[in-house]
Amino acid sequence: MPRILVATADGLHELDAGEALPAQLEGRPVTALASDRGGRWAVADGSEVWRAADDGDWSLVAADDEHHLTCLAPTAAGLLAGSDGARLFRVAGTVVEAIASFDRAEGRDTWHTPCGGPPDTRSLSEWDESIYANVHVGGILRTEDGGATWAPTIDIDADVHQVATAEGLVLAACAGGLAASPDRGKTWDGRAEGLEASYSRAVAVCGDLVLVSASRGPRGGRSAVYRAGLARGPFERCREGLPEWFDDNVDTYCLDALPDGSLAAFGTADGKVFASEDAGATWAEVARGLDRLRQVLVTTDPP
Repeated sequence: MPRILVATADGLHELDAGEALPAQLEGRPVTALASDRGGRWAVADGSEVWRAADDGDWSLVAADDEHHLTCLAPTAAGLLAGSDGARLFRVAGTVVEAIASFDRAEGRDTWHTPCGGPPDTRSLSEWDESIYANVHVGGILRTEDGGATWAPTIDIDADVHQVATAEGLVLAACAGGLAASPDRGKTWDGRAEGLEASYSRAVAVCGDLVLVSASRGPRGGRSAVYRAGLARGPFERCREGLPEWFDDNVDTYCLDALPDGSLAAFGTADGKVFASEDAGATWAEVARGLDRLRQVLVTTDPP
């Protein structure tokens, strides 16, 4: 059964068939979510990794009080967690262990943020044995040997905000639109046709379509969700069931979809969640009034 999980500043909210279930991890800021065939994962209080079987309660797995964890991804190399300071960790049993090779990645001394602070590891994805780590601002790093070595892919000036993968493609939501690579990150092509403003913060694969959020810039303005063919074609703005524009960005990880396209969802800065069952052609509001929304994850119970 498809479900929408929403991470917020006051806990984890689950939307099941349009109904809000009781909050989980209540009172805790939840900053990252992930799921795999074994259950669900969450980061609470910025430093604690929690796990729940699909029909079970949440339990604390591991904690790292020295770093603020920003993203999670179950991969073939284990459960990975990104953090502030552009670090990367592997959750091994009850231990959050640093991946030292990521600290030695080529080009690390050029990573930065527009505001002058330290960069973050912002998003993670994988395609078979290839794992991709997006640093803001530092481009996308790729490993093909389980994290033993990391290589830069896209130009860091592309200003990547989220990396995602589909069979045959690596996708990146960038300051200038969507970038796509058909060769695991060796070469990239930009796509922005149809975007009324091209500053993109989120990307999700939805069946044979791709969904992106885009606006005028870091502070939003004429913000919207768009859809296009996964491999090619212009974008069209998602309109039916949605406001004409959003003021703020639909942020990194706040847009998600099931790979088969049967359910997509996104959340807004003012605490609303919208869902679509037809790959973004039409949308309906399914929640409102949520506190400081951090991530939207669309998942389904295992067979």
